[in-house]
Amino acid sequence: MAKIGVQMMMLKNKVEEDGPYEVLRHLSEAGFSTVEVSQIPMTPENVTEMRRAKDELGTDFGALSAGLGGGPNDSLLESFDKIVGDARRLDSSRIRIGMMPFSAMESHDALLDFCHQAEDISTRLADEGITLYYHNHHIEFAKRGGSTLLDIIRAEAPTMRLEIDVHWVQRGGKDPVRTLAKYAGLVDLVHLKDYRIGRLDPSVFEALRAGDHAPFTQAFAAVVEFGEVGEGNLEWAEIIDRAIESGAQYLFIEQDQQYGRDPYDCLRTSRDNLVALGYRSLL
Repeated sequence: MAKIGVQMMMLKNKVEEDGPYEVLRHLSEAGFSTVEVSQIPMTPENVTEMRRAKDELGTDFGALSAGLGGGPNDSLLESFDKIVGDARRLDSSRIRIGMMPFSAMESHDALLDFCHQAEDISTRLADEGITLYYHNHHIEFAKRGGSTLLDIIRAEAPTMRLEIDVHWVQRGGKDPVRTLAKYAGLVDLVHLKDYRIGRLDPSVFEALRAGDHAPFTQAFAAVVEFGEVGEGNLEWAEIIDRAIESGAQYLFIEQDQQYGRDPYDCLRTSRDNLVALGYRSLL
């Protein structure tokens, strides 16, 4: 059965303040037993606390994160053995790449270089009993030569599987349900993140009346927000049902920005909305 959990990236400040164990304890008390780890320093101390949470709280580490080069997570190019060791210590058999290196966005050749590196790493991880995944943003739905970047990645790194982020699919101009159906059988991991249209600040209208159009134009262009699940415009019952039909094993709640709300409160809202939709059994 698929499980709904939490992407810990949205709690990285809480981890910095209180440590991983206390954050995972708080999540356990809130009804979340499954997490995906990203942008949390995988120091020996932090990994020890995570293992303690697994032993004492039953925390399931559905996936860990790594990169190919710079970024907030350990690099598979530089710390392969460490990453494998961390995964084994936490009984996690999934590693996900949260984003391609910025350099890979510059040209087709650079994208292919990333793909070939990822494919090499994917086969090495498979030898260790670990599966590699790629997480999309909107940029992967840009087209080159009639194919999206995501389809190029799939073709050039065929053993790497997918983590579909439905918010970024929507922002990339695609339909989340159709996208999950298109990649059925390849999508073990899914990010549940709503697509909300925010409110325009009253100050932009004051600026308009004063003849200054720039604040309104900027606010209008940035009106899309990351929302708590069920607080935006995505059709969650269709998305979750299709994700499960497509083979998803873990669905992680994520909200990149909380706009001043406490992230625990945001997670509580998402959880309550998912329970109201009938998905209590997946938590």
